[in-house]
Amino acid sequence: MRSAFQEELDLISEQLVQMSRLSATALQRATASLMGTDLNVAQQVISDDQLIDALRRDLDNRAIDVLARQQPVATDLRQMVTALRMSSDLERTGDLARHVAKLTRLRYPAHALPEALRPLFAEMATTAEAMVLRAGEIIGSKDAGGATELMKADDTMDRLHREVFQTLLEPGQTWPAQVTVDATLLSRYYERYADHAVSVALRVVYLVTGVWHDETLPGDDGRYPGSVPRGDA
Repeated sequence: MRSAFQEELDLISEQLVQMSRLSATALQRATASLMGTDLNVAQQVISDDQLIDALRRDLDNRAIDVLARQQPVATDLRQMVTALRMSSDLERTGDLARHVAKLTRLRYPAHALPEALRPLFAEMATTAEAMVLRAGEIIGSKDAGGATELMKADDTMDRLHREVFQTLLEPGQTWPAQVTVDATLLSRYYERYADHAVSVALRVVYLVTGVWHDETLPGDDGRYPGSVPRGDA
C-alpha cells in the first residue's frame, strides 16, 4: 500500500514539472508572437493553454482520489495539499502567457509594443521563463534552498517592472494612451508570472520543512530564521 502511495506522489510531482515546462514554452512563444506580431503563434499559444488546464484537472483529480483512498496524515497530507496549490500556481502562469498572446492578437497587425519598450519586455520574458523552469526543477528535487535563488530573480523582475513605468512616465515622452495601457498590462502579466514561480518555490519549502515562509528571504546559511512552524500536518 505504501509503495503504491509513493508511486502516486511521484507521478503527481512529475506532472507538476511537466506543467512548469509547458508554461515556460507558452511564455516563450507568446513573447515571440508579441515581438514579431505573429498571429499564428499567438493563436497557438491561446489554443494550447487547454493542455495545461487539462493537466491541472488530471493532477487535481488524482490528488483528491489519493486523499480519499489513502487517507494520508502528517507529512503525506502536506504533500498532497501542497501539490494542489502548486498546480493552481502553475496553471495560472499558463493563463498569463495566454493573456500576452491575446493582447498580440487584439492589436494585430499593429505592434502592441513600440520598439523602445521591446528590450525591457524581452528581458522580463527571459527572466520569467527561467524562473518557472527553475521552479519545476525545485519541485522535482524538493530543493528548499532554491527558493532563495528564485526570490533574488524576482527582485530583478520587480526592477524591470519599475523600469517599464519609469520609461512610460519619462519627462518629455508622450505615449499614445493605448500604448500606455497595453504596456502596463503586459508588464503586470510578466511580473505576476514570476510571482507564481516564487510561490511554487515557497510551497516546496513548506513541503520539506513544514514551515510556511511568507516571502521572507532565508539567511545566508540556508536556514529560515524568524519563521513560525505551522505543525506537521
